[in-house]
Amino acid sequence: MGTIADAIEAALQAAQTRPLPKTAAARMRVLLRAERGSTRAVAARLGISPRTVQRYLAGQIKNPTPRLAAALEREARRSWQPGVRARVIRQAARAGITVETRARFGFTAPGGSTDDPRLRRVTEQLTPDDTASLLAAHAAGADEDVLAALLGGGLGFVYFRGHGTRADGLEVELQDIDYLDIGL
Repeated sequence: MGTIADAIEAALQAAQTRPLPKTAAARMRVLLRAERGSTRAVAARLGISPRTVQRYLAGQIKNPTPRLAAALEREARRSWQPGVRARVIRQAARAGITVETRARFGFTAPGGSTDDPRLRRVTEQLTPDDTASLLAAHAAGADEDVLAALLGGGLGFVYFRGHGTRADGLEVELQDIDYLDIGL
């Protein structure tokens, strides 16, 4: 994952109301519930065999390898409390999200483009439309370049174009993210 996807995941996980289960078997059950009972799908998400998933569920294996433990925690966090996660996404899509970032922004305008992107610190609230498209792209598994284009476009509209009141035709490109925090 990249910087933007990690920031979105961190914001979504901060909204959870209960802690993630601790044991490997309990985390496997979380993934099994998310995959509607398919051990094959859980195994594909974790990069292990379906038989290994079954052995964890039966309690025959209790201690995962460090690689599997990291993958199990990451995937279980993404699947934990899907109702809470969906509610937070719906609320954010209606109200917008707050983005605080320190990044390099490049510009393309009708008169030409800048070849010297500058590092700026920006804190703005994205519009609900930009928020909805960013969260939908994240949920669909979009890569970091697509998320950066969506986030850059949203910040460009709000911060650089003043909600469409100035700098008509200015296209903003988010290039080098030094810091990013997303508040849902």
